[in-house]
Amino acid sequence: MGKLIGLSVVNLLILLFLAPIYEGFVRKYIRAQVAHSRIGPPVWQPFLDIFKLMLKEDLRPSRDLIFKVAPMVCLGATLVGGLLVPIGTNAPLDMAGDFIVFIYIMGLSVVALIMGAMASSSPFAYVGATREMMMFLIVEVVAVVALITGAVNSHSLRFSGIISWYTSHPFSLSMILAGLALFLALQAQFGKLPFDIPEAETEIMGGPLIEMSGPRLALFYWAMWIRRLIYACLFASVFLPWGRTGIFALDALITLAIAFLIYVVIGVVEVVNPRLRIDQALSYYLVVLVALGLASMVLAYLAV
Repeated sequence: MGKLIGLSVVNLLILLFLAPIYEGFVRKYIRAQVAHSRIGPPVWQPFLDIFKLMLKEDLRPSRDLIFKVAPMVCLGATLVGGLLVPIGTNAPLDMAGDFIVFIYIMGLSVVALIMGAMASSSPFAYVGATREMMMFLIVEVVAVVALITGAVNSHSLRFSGIISWYTSHPFSLSMILAGLALFLALQAQFGKLPFDIPEAETEIMGGPLIEMSGPRLALFYWAMWIRRLIYACLFASVFLPWGRTGIFALDALITLAIAFLIYVVIGVVEVVNPRLRIDQALSYYLVVLVALGLASMVLAYLAV
């Protein structure tokens, strides 16, 4: 029990503090210096943003209970999802069927954002929420199919089982295709250009978060940053599992280093691409990624 609590605390601290730092690095060194040729904000600017928002007035355009609790549910569900992903050697909540629980828990965090936006009664928030729902349903299918491919290959519903199998079968074509599909889907999971369609500041003023303010907006931002780090670590742990030593600290450093490289790649893609139209994004995901994911699942059933 003590080991479980300690591992859980370490995982949560990594997510709570590294997620804003990674976000700040992308803002400063990729978006500001590479794309805009300016100095940019400090790497710890996301922490300053959270602190500033926590001190601001909590304006509520709606008395709806859903609007009040949505930020807490979003952040809480995201943190629980983080306990299911192995950042170091094993996840704190390593259990049978953990990848199914992960899908539902992370889905709950997005549903909380969507419901909170719809409860605000803002037309801009409503449009952003419908776009968020559309992107979630499509992008999440890619993640689910990629994980099912691993489950079929390993005959296990545990992340640890999938990782163990893929470590000993590195040339599995189905897993390579599944990993490629998930990697290409991460751009939308991060909500970055060219797939920042739900927020679209120049079109719908930030979309789902337009009516959020103060501490509630801070919680949503924090949950969003943590969600990005969780998916980066998920990809690093499950689809790039080699080189692990069995020592928690070293394995965590390897996973976080790979996650950092994923942030860099996604940041570069963001600054060199314009936003896609909704129909273009749908075509990309339905034709390219879903087809790629389904092909990987078929190959997994054929034991390829």
